[in-house]
Amino acid sequence: MKTNPVHKAPPGPRDTEVQTELQRYGTVVSRPIALNHKARVASVESLNQILADTMTLRDMYKKHHWQVSGPDFYQLHLLFDKHYGEQAELVDSLAERVQTLGGVAVAMAPHVAEMTSITSPPRGREDVSTQLFRLLESHETIIDESRRAARAAADSGDDGTNDLLISDVIRTNEFQVWFISEQNTAAHPPEEGPEIVEELTSSGRNSTSR
Repeated sequence: MKTNPVHKAPPGPRDTEVQTELQRYGTVVSRPIALNHKARVASVESLNQILADTMTLRDMYKKHHWQVSGPDFYQLHLLFDKHYGEQAELVDSLAERVQTLGGVAVAMAPHVAEMTSITSPPRGREDVSTQLFRLLESHETIIDESRRAARAAADSGDDGTNDLLISDVIRTNEFQVWFISEQNTAAHPPEEGPEIVEELTSSGRNSTSR
């Protein structure tokens, strides 16, 4: 009596995850770059947090680019997309620096959502004032954590990370804040979102007091 051969399905992603994962997230491998392991671990951790927040800000810009409306639609539509492109370049630079140090860069949207310290906007369309306030708040978060990470990198001798954060991340975000702030001079806080303004005000006071 003949029996039909049993055909096994090819292994899925979950079956092969352990076998194909070359380096676990959170680990740092050795690199001959004259920088000790402790310094590289600290920089990778800080960079991945900034990377997750930058990816979130990048995507927020694209959301606002698609959904902006009102009399300033055209100029904001273009401005948001320009800033999106600049943030996308920062994402690549940050991720490559993590890999250069021997770490693993956070990459997938679900993992970014778990890590980011930036509040996620709703799925629906918001008014221009709220969009601008959200962007300013997000920029300030990234600038603040980048300054702290840059100082720590300098103290540990990680000049490459310090240079990336100061020359690229901080300066780009500060420049974009200038443009968004000027757009916001004629905008008024939304009636339905006073908590956003209060958070921004409190955040500004806390940054000044540090």
